[in-house]
Amino acid sequence: MPTLQIEHRVRDYETWKTAFDGDPVGREAGGVRSYRIARQADDPRRVIIDLDFDSSAQAEAFRERLQGLWASAGERLGLESPSARIVDVVESKTL
Repeated sequence: MPTLQIEHRVRDYETWKTAFDGDPVGREAGGVRSYRIARQADDPRRVIIDLDFDSSAQAEAFRERLQGLWASAGERLGLESPSARIVDVVESKTL
C-alpha cells in the first residue's frame, strides 16, 4: 500500500489542525483511504502525517496538489519546511 508521508513543523498545532480538518486539498476525492497524524515526542510542533492510497499514481498526484497548497498558503498555515515522500508499506503487524 503506498503511503504519502508528510512532515513539517507548525507554528501552532491547533491552528494547523483546524486547517487540516477543513481539508483544503480534498483527501477523499484525492484517493486517501486512511490517515494517521503523529507529533514528535520531543518536539510537538513537528507533525508527521501518513496518508494511505490504493496506488502510487494517486499518492503522487496528491503530493503535487499538496505542493501547490504549500506554495500558495504554507506561510499562512504556519508550515515550516514541509516535505513529502511516497513509501510502500511492505509489512505491518499488530501485536
